[in-house]
Amino acid sequence: MNTNSLTKLFNPTDDHAALREMVRSFTEREVEPQALDTIEVKHSINDGLGILGLTAPDEFGGTGLPDATAVSIVHEELSYSDPALCLSYLAHSILLVNNLAVNANDEQLALFMPGICDGSKIGGMCMSEPNAGTDVLGMKSNAVYDSARDGFILNGTKMWITNGTLTGKETGDLFLVYARTGPRRGQILLSLWWRKAWRDKLGMRASPTAELVFENVFLPAKTHVVGDVNGATLCMMRNLEIERVALAAMAVGIARRSLDEMIAYASNRPALARIQKHISESYAEYMAGKCYLYAIANGLDLSTYGNGLDADGVKLYCATMAKNVADRAIQVMGGYGYCGEYTVERLWRDAKLLEIGGGTNESHHKNMARDLHKLDGNKLE
Repeated sequence: MNTNSLTKLFNPTDDHAALREMVRSFTEREVEPQALDTIEVKHSINDGLGILGLTAPDEFGGTGLPDATAVSIVHEELSYSDPALCLSYLAHSILLVNNLAVNANDEQLALFMPGICDGSKIGGMCMSEPNAGTDVLGMKSNAVYDSARDGFILNGTKMWITNGTLTGKETGDLFLVYARTGPRRGQILLSLWWRKAWRDKLGMRASPTAELVFENVFLPAKTHVVGDVNGATLCMMRNLEIERVALAAMAVGIARRSLDEMIAYASNRPALARIQKHISESYAEYMAGKCYLYAIANGLDLSTYGNGLDADGVKLYCATMAKNVADRAIQVMGGYGYCGEYTVERLWRDAKLLEIGGGTNESHHKNMARDLHKLDGNKLE
């Protein structure tokens, strides 16, 4: 594949190329200088770019780019400097905004979308629970219909919620919450309060995480129930596909930065010959992951479901690839790579989350084996 072919793969249109240049320039100018600080996503990204509603319709304040390639470009470029900021951005723009853009009705879009696109409200999505992480369909949170008030009463606890708290003192503003309404699942939109935040994390330390507790929260059915009652499993699975592609893009950004750091460090040192293996293997794995990512993203329709095999596959490969490349960067840089004042140790810590969040590696193995089994004798292309 020649350089022109790669350019076309990574930037299929002039609009994609312009988006990449815009986000890259913003990242260099605004994100890189504060990458070690805990920050608020609404001020850091929206004030400079206006892409909190990247995939949302422009008539409701969104950017109007409902394609997975644009999503991948933004997440790759932001993660090059600050994966933690990018994780908070993903929780808001993909798990909340994109989910609403695909599944909400016009009344809900008009009511909620302007605020979450302009950054006046920041939120995310609540799926994992204390005893139901990877096994999301084993959730215990429930929403019981109250016919007298035409709404649902929500009770339950959600764990590991990105943007659950924004500063450690205040809650996020708006969340999509998955809860059991019967034999299947309901999806509910609401505002809620903050209970507990985790600050002492291995990585992604600038991305706030919280536990959210709901006790007899009333949700009007007309405005706060998204999609069909008992039909939210499809909404969940469809949005998980683009989430995993976005997480893979974050991994590619981490790997690219790690590779740049190790090359820059090693280029002027006589020991380069002894570390060629680390650099060359890292480049090959990075390019394989980036090509896989954009090959899948370029063909992904955000409004459909059924791309799980490669959404799982690209995240599985890229997450481990990014961690390994960051690990090699630390090895190449020796003691400098291990110190907090340098970038690569933070990238290594941040990369580890990508093997856990959005689906563990083990869950991807299970999902992919199931989907491959469904080929039923058909050959892979």
